[in-house]
Amino acid sequence: MAKDHGPSIKNDEQYEELRDKGMSKSKAARIANDSKSGEKGGKADKYEERSKEELYEKAQEVGIEGRSDMTKDELIKALRNH
Repeated sequence: MAKDHGPSIKNDEQYEELRDKGMSKSKAARIANDSKSGEKGGKADKYEERSKEELYEKAQEVGIEGRSDMTKDELIKALRNH
């Protein structure tokens, strides 16, 4: 039985699994609170297929610092590691 992490975590079991895999608390919480996180994805364009501007906007959305000085490859790496 998963520990109850309070009202801020919607899926305690998934949160614990992600934390056990070494994921940060904030990233594990973000995924565990996404109602679609258990569904298969694959509908979004691959980062390599997106323009630098699209990558910049996504980096801005998720709060990556230093994004304005990054190349397309650096933006991809930062987004994947966020």
